[in-house]
Amino acid sequence: MRFEIFEGTVPKEAARLRQEVFVDEQGFCDEFDEFDARSTHIVMFDGDEAVATLRFYFEGEDSYHVGRVAVKKSRRGEGLGRVIMSEAVGVVSRRGGKFMTVGAQEDKAGFYSRCGFVPTGERYFEQDYPHVAMRLEIKNP
Repeated sequence: MRFEIFEGTVPKEAARLRQEVFVDEQGFCDEFDEFDARSTHIVMFDGDEAVATLRFYFEGEDSYHVGRVAVKKSRRGEGLGRVIMSEAVGVVSRRGGKFMTVGAQEDKAGFYSRCGFVPTGERYFEQDYPHVAMRLEIKNP
């Protein structure tokens, strides 16, 4: 597996995966937004095939916000989501970040918990989906 990092632009591989997962499968209406232009986009490749992507952006102070993880449907169950999240945590850590936050869809909170995130707030609704705010403290060696 290899990772490519893009600043401020959504690479075509990430756009395709996000469209397939969040719009076509999950029914989100507005997957692409103003945050893309100020985000770091990570795409994970297996050979030439893009298999997972996520984005994150600087929130302020020492905190970054990570977006949802998109894993190609045919590759789910292989632990790729945790692998790309680990890569993102490493990038944020190298940039001096101490925290990462996410607005997790409630039914995906277990995934983020396995990645080390803990709930920090009450349930809320976004695009008619229940979400929970979660936070990860990055422990630098």
